[in-house]
This record gives sequence, C-alpha cells and structure tokens, in this order.
Amino acid sequence: MLLANKVAVISGAAGPRGIGLATAKLFAQHGARVVILDLEGAKPSEVANSIGPEHRGYVCNVVNLDQCHKVATQVIADLGQVDILVNNAGISQPLKLLEIKPADYDAVLDVNLRGVLYLSQAFIPHMRERKQGSIMFTSSVSAQRGGGIFGGPHYSASKAGVLGLAKNMAREFGIDGIRSNCVTPGLIQTDITGGKLTAEMKEEIARGVPLNRLGVADDVAGAFLFLASDLSSYITGATIDVNGGMLIHG
Repeated sequence: MLLANKVAVISGAAGPRGIGLATAKLFAQHGARVVILDLEGAKPSEVANSIGPEHRGYVCNVVNLDQCHKVATQVIADLGQVDILVNNAGISQPLKLLEIKPADYDAVLDVNLRGVLYLSQAFIPHMRERKQGSIMFTSSVSAQRGGGIFGGPHYSASKAGVLGLAKNMAREFGIDGIRSNCVTPGLIQTDITGGKLTAEMKEEIARGVPLNRLGVADDVAGAFLFLASDLSSYITGATIDVNGGMLIHG
C-alpha cells in the first residue's frame, strides 16, 4: 500500500460526487488514515465514518483562519501526525466578466485562494517540525487556458493564483522536506457541474477532448495518490494535468 502509516487531510471532501471524497476513498484503500474537512452542512464526520471507523471528519470553513488553526491543532492531537494535505475546497460560478459583482469575486477568491493559504499556514509548522510533508492543490485547466469551460473569469484567476502559490511554497519549504504540487483537472463530472451540463453540452465538450470523454473524480484522485506517495519523492513545484488531452502544452 502506497500510503501505509500516513495521515492525509483533505479539504472540501464530503461531497458525494466530488474529487475530495474520491481522493479520500482511494487514499484509505492505500492505507492512509483520512481526515475530511468540510462545512457543517456537509456532515464531514459522518462521511469519514462511512469510509471506515479509523477515519475522521471535522467542520472547517477554510476562509476562517482561526478555524483552520483550531482544526489543525485538533487533528494533530487526535491522530498524532499529518503527512499529507490536499487543498481541494473550492467553488465556481459560471459568470461572464461583466456579470461579476464584488460579492461574487470575493466569494470565489476567498474559498479558492485565501482558503488554500490559510489551511496551508495551519499545517505547515507541524510538517516543518517533522521535516516531511506532501501538500497538493486542486487548480484547474481553466487557469491554464483562460477559462472558457465552466467557471467564470474570477474562477480562472483564483485557480491561476493557486498555481503561483503552490510553486512559491515548493521553493520556500523544500528545505524542510515539504513538497508542494498542483493537479489541474479538466472538466470533471462532480457536484459542482452536476445538473448544470446537458447531455448535448457534455457531448460537445467531449468532442474537443482527445480521449473522447469527460473526466470523473477517480481520474483526479489517481494523480493525487501519486503526488502523495513516495513514488513522487523528488517532485515538487510540478503541475499534473488531468484533462484527457483537452489542453496539450509544452
């Protein structure tokens, strides 16, 4: 098992069709004890227990710095260590540029970018003390190609910010044995897109994907498993594309 004796924290992981939960289940299959973080309404404790009694779920709004630090302290006290952090919590709004209002911009940037910063700040000191850790981020192909898929321009901007932040963290904390990498999914069929894409829209999008299908959450979870494990022990500051060839670049 690739993650035996590891503890993995995953934010935004309680959604039933989400990338976070798919990743949590795959990590658990590979021996990790999994910690699911999500909003209270998503019932993270119940979702974690559904994977197995050794896993944990905690309420955490990633835009609240105090909550992030409190949950980090609680997780470390309860499980003794944290080896892996997946910054996955995110939201999207399919708006055009001129439709974005200040509240829309604040909501998307707060969750997708500020939340990544806050949760990383909460767990990095522990990883630094132990001189090891793998931190991963869910960015998006939208950040690389300038949107045009589902989320609005502010979504693209937030996910581009995640790429920059992750690379900076790779440089800053590599000396402490902490790796920092991004995954950039293409259009994945999750709770965020659920019900918003018609069959015709899915067919049209798939025609532009060399692998001729839309992605599923398990496709992204596999990339996170690789980055979380020692198979990628000499990889940091990298971006792993999971888009079926939708974007092929040098």
